[in-house]
Amino acid sequence: QVRLVESGGGSVQAGGSLRLSCAASGYSFSTHYIAWFRQAPGKEREGVAAIHTRSGITYYADSVKGRFTVSQDTVKNTRHLRMDSLKPEDTAMYYCAAETLPYPSSSVTFPWAQDDLYNFWGQGTQVTVSS
Repeated sequence: QVRLVESGGGSVQAGGSLRLSCAASGYSFSTHYIAWFRQAPGKEREGVAAIHTRSGITYYADSVKGRFTVSQDTVKNTRHLRMDSLKPEDTAMYYCAAETLPYPSSSVTFPWAQDDLYNFWGQGTQVTVSS
């Protein structure tokens, strides 16, 4: 049974930092894409960042580039999203998502922010940034 479990959310003031974690179990995700999405109340879900697990190549939305960093611990099958310089507009529920089609190579044109590519999702962790 594949499971993704997020942790690390919380409440911080603007300018602060948080690190989210996504622990995967039941599948190795060795040549796959794992992404972080977020959804704020009344807004559509949006892709924040992603990582190709084999190459370690990372992808970021323009809104978070330079502030957020994706990393992974392949031994623990865990991915992290380090969020620095947080802004009130970063407030949302953050989800980890994974797909199970093998992609031996990463691609700069991979549509990582397309949520229907991912077939496993975590339960989400809330991030609240106050001004």
